[in-house]
Amino acid sequence: MVKLSDDYRVADNKFGRLGIKVPHFDQEKMKLATRKRPIWVHFGGGNLFRAFHAVIAQKLLNKNEMESGIIVAETYDEEVIQKVYKRDNDRHLSVVMKADNTFDKELIASVGESVYYNKDNKNGWEKLAIIFEQPSLQLVTFSFTEKGYKLDDGKGNLTKAARFDMANDPDKATTNIGAITRLLYKRYLAGQFPIAMVSTDNFSQNGLELQKEVMKIANGWVTNNIVESGFLDYLSNKHKVSFPWTMIDRITPNPSFTVAGELKEQGFEDSNIIHTKKGTNIASFTNTEETHYLVIEDDFPNGRPKFEDAGVIMTDRETVNDTDQMKVTACLNPLHTALAILGCLLGYKSIAAEVKDPDLKNFIVNLGYGEDLPVVKDPKIINPRQFIDELITKRLPNKNIPDTPQRIASDTSQKIPIRYGVTIQKYIDSAKLDPRKLIFIPFILASWCRYLMAIDDNGQPFNPSPDPLYAELHKQISAIELGQENMMKVHEVLQPILSNKQIFGNNLYDAAIGSIVEEEFQRLIRDKKAVRSELHNLVENRSYDLGI
Repeated sequence: MVKLSDDYRVADNKFGRLGIKVPHFDQEKMKLATRKRPIWVHFGGGNLFRAFHAVIAQKLLNKNEMESGIIVAETYDEEVIQKVYKRDNDRHLSVVMKADNTFDKELIASVGESVYYNKDNKNGWEKLAIIFEQPSLQLVTFSFTEKGYKLDDGKGNLTKAARFDMANDPDKATTNIGAITRLLYKRYLAGQFPIAMVSTDNFSQNGLELQKEVMKIANGWVTNNIVESGFLDYLSNKHKVSFPWTMIDRITPNPSFTVAGELKEQGFEDSNIIHTKKGTNIASFTNTEETHYLVIEDDFPNGRPKFEDAGVIMTDRETVNDTDQMKVTACLNPLHTALAILGCLLGYKSIAAEVKDPDLKNFIVNLGYGEDLPVVKDPKIINPRQFIDELITKRLPNKNIPDTPQRIASDTSQKIPIRYGVTIQKYIDSAKLDPRKLIFIPFILASWCRYLMAIDDNGQPFNPSPDPLYAELHKQISAIELGQENMMKVHEVLQPILSNKQIFGNNLYDAAIGSIVEEEFQRLIRDKKAVRSELHNLVENRSYDLGI
């Protein structure tokens, strides 16, 4: 049997016998170099980081283009650090699952240090501060999901935790952003050293969002005379602190029991999946798809690793934004969320299985090519139509990617303004397009309202995925029942939701589609099986003439 802790440096190593690629560098020397001269810190120790960022670092370490590894800081779940990273000496197995049913396996050892960063963990709290005081630190990357940035409650009001952070000493910070701004303040005090703060979370203009939230905390500290105003000057000076924008794309689902079983059968001992008390699903391996993109605005005031040698596309902000808008608002994320919402209502447990359903496949084809593609600006570095082609024909149908609609449906209220609101706004702004002629976007928004009832298409209750606004929205919509025929009642219940600009990016009534969503919703609650019936009727009778 092969264990992660086995020595990979010997010529006849156990990993090679299982077809597992091994690092070309000495992990212990790399860890020593990381402690002496930290270069790269990453916040968020989950599956995306391990399947993507850590692999990028490994490629650069293998080419001797980096000497120190990544310092990973987990802010949410202490068990991830203690029961996975520390237990496995900061190693994991990367499994790339190809559509031809083969696996590419690689032992990843690019993490130089792993830290639980929380004020209740004194060791990690102090260790990260010391690291941020080092002039050698070039960049910080992030992948702790969009909600990790939020300082408001979804209605534009600061949360209690955010208000606390702004009114108190940085060392008492409780929010992610407060704790990170604390580290920037430590760096400012140590010598105003330059650094790039690189959000790689999956939402549009992520660098701008990170910058805005950091500045909120910093302004609060200055206003309350907690820190000096020079700190704001430091954060505002792009030659000192930059916030590059990025586009990231790699489907990285929770660890697969199927993959775990196959690894064990092949002789890989460390294949157990861990479910932490906080709900994290993580293992000694990651499973991900072969296709991947990372596009980064090349703005690094303290220098950077040679990312392009690891397949990263380095470019300017406008191109990053065009690429991100293509993906997040049009060519992938809206289709993914549509499958998530409808999949939960129709009882699916697999995205790949959904794409075999003719109605669901036709739905995302019409959504992607028919309504999203017409407003996409070609970023030139990735062709939008080819991107959708690859997504629908190769990526989503890959049964080896054990992704679920339930995972993708998490935090949908936070995703809708970007995944659908941006396209709606483009229709509003266009002289040639009319939002009132949209068909598939209103349907999916109505389906999401139907999803909020937490009753599937068979009339049975289901457990909705975690969402910060779910409890409030469910309470609002619980006044509606299946079989509701009173359209005035539907309007009364939906109007506060559909007019919420925080959720949709627009007041949908002002955008001229609020009433369309209401009508679709009315049909979806007509009876059991109404979701399937309306979906089928939609793709059969109202599909676009796409010529494909």
